[in-house]
Amino acid sequence: MSGGAVSAALALGAEGPFAGRLQGFAPRAEQIELAAAIERTIADQATLVAEAGTGIGKTLAYLVPVMQSGQRAILSTGTKTLQDQLFFRDLPLVREALASDTSAALLKGRANYLCLYRMEQARTHGQLPSREAVTELEELHRWSSLTTDGDLTITPLIAEDSGLWPMVTSTAENCLGVDCPRYEACFVAAARRRAQQSEIVVVNHHLLFADMAIKQGGFGEVLPGAGVFIIDEAHQAPEVASQFFSTSLSARRVSELCGDILLESGQQAGGLATVGESVTACRAALDRLRALVAEHLPERGTWHAMLEREELRDGLQALDQAVADLGPALDALAGASKGIDACRARRAELQLLFDRLDSAAPASEIRWFERRGRGFVLHCTPLDIAEAFTGFREQLDAAWVFTSATVSVGGDFGHYVRQMGLEDAGTLHLDSPFDYRRNALLWIPTALPEPADPQFISELLERIKPVLRASRGRAFLLFTSHRALREAAEVLAQDGSWPLFVQGEAPRSLLLERFRASGNGVLLGAASFWGGVDVMGEALSLVVIDKLPFAAPDDPVMSARGDHLRQEGGNPFMELYLPQAVIALKQGAGRLIRDASDRGALIICDTRLLSRGYGAAFLDSLPPMRRATGLAEVLEFFDHEPVGD
Repeated sequence: MSGGAVSAALALGAEGPFAGRLQGFAPRAEQIELAAAIERTIADQATLVAEAGTGIGKTLAYLVPVMQSGQRAILSTGTKTLQDQLFFRDLPLVREALASDTSAALLKGRANYLCLYRMEQARTHGQLPSREAVTELEELHRWSSLTTDGDLTITPLIAEDSGLWPMVTSTAENCLGVDCPRYEACFVAAARRRAQQSEIVVVNHHLLFADMAIKQGGFGEVLPGAGVFIIDEAHQAPEVASQFFSTSLSARRVSELCGDILLESGQQAGGLATVGESVTACRAALDRLRALVAEHLPERGTWHAMLEREELRDGLQALDQAVADLGPALDALAGASKGIDACRARRAELQLLFDRLDSAAPASEIRWFERRGRGFVLHCTPLDIAEAFTGFREQLDAAWVFTSATVSVGGDFGHYVRQMGLEDAGTLHLDSPFDYRRNALLWIPTALPEPADPQFISELLERIKPVLRASRGRAFLLFTSHRALREAAEVLAQDGSWPLFVQGEAPRSLLLERFRASGNGVLLGAASFWGGVDVMGEALSLVVIDKLPFAAPDDPVMSARGDHLRQEGGNPFMELYLPQAVIALKQGAGRLIRDASDRGALIICDTRLLSRGYGAAFLDSLPPMRRATGLAEVLEFFDHEPVGD
């Protein structure tokens, strides 16, 4: 890298290179303080956890010291969208401003890249899921000769929910690696080569933690050489790490193995006759278990709860046996092709997972299930990710920076530090420079029933309809459950006063685009809409949150971790449930003010904020907004709102 003699603080100052290049740039004391802290952390090969409020400009605050450090760096973001933004917009800007020749590469998980071998297999032998998929496949084939990187996430040719997607991408299981006949043209291999040769590599948390956990695939030769790790949107890291330090057996995994066995065996003389009966039996056992799960189980639950039902135990045993019975049929074709041998290895891995689930769970492991659409996933999740993550960090001689707008509870980083095993970290809390007292209003309606009341959603909507009229729509309604979201969508659809944009009816990016264009829309979202969604300016002026985002009391992972805390003499509510809910609420509230000129109101419809002692923990963690005493004050707030042309 071309290091600069100027410090990060000076580079971001009034006389620095950004002042003349970046439109609207002005020195920010908080940004300079953050950049200086990151610069020291890199120099000392230390660890820093930094909460940087909205508007500080944390991306520049870490890119400048990283680029000037002369060290190889891994930058990890929360989503692929942010990953693209960082690579295509922010990095070039900083490189130009610093006159740097630093090389950079974008690396995503293999499932984001077109697999030429699997695409050709699908064109020749595949049973496509729909007529639309036939057209998509031919469009992809034409595109494959034009694209330079094979990144499917930035082409509109294939829908996000297309059944074609797994047929034209690879996984760690079905990839043939160097044995693939198209290896020399492989887009995944090319992306990894670029990453290995670059000084800055931009990844996302899913890829980062997947490769940390399995010690294979994408980062085999990329991570060890890095001297700096920047974990942006760090509040997402604990959940993502927990996913990838888990071991999972899914219906989809079994189904895809069956499909690939038929695809590969169909190219061998007598192959289909050899495997056909066992594959048919395996698919039948899988369909039976899927039906039982859908009929008898909730969306999530403990392994123990699943095994309590005899029919489910029998269904699992039947699928276990069916996967075992695939073995002899595949062995009969051993060596016939690299694809057949890969299927044999995948079947053996599945069998090991069934064997693991047959054995007693160790005290350090949580076993649970979840339903996903028509399928299911069986998980073995570590009780604590801190030990695993600490072990990984200790293998690398590197500086680590974890930064987000929401990693503390009232300025206290204890919960996050314990979750991630970062007891050695320095911490830094920097408030947003935005003028919340002037531009934002918080209202907590007091005459609502508690969230557990069956009339809660209908009463909530009656209370906020006058505000929606005053704000001319332009609102996000954020819910803690999909059930509440659907109920609210039905009520508002009957009212018909505003264009509605409901999560699940279209991809998130398309919903946001339509919402912005509408000028008076109301967007209803849950889960992913609480964070990572930016709508700046007048398009969004009201955020309504239905209730405090506590984890469901029957969540198997949280329950197990809470029980463990209790056994260790801790307080699960204060040390686990409350901190995570506070951080989640901060994320939701953060959708409102995204720019210095933004103006809007936040309504949190949960009277527990005022009636319970723990309410102060939430209120103290929110930005310093002016508090409304009643509906009239909220309506007056919008009466005085400047109206755009």
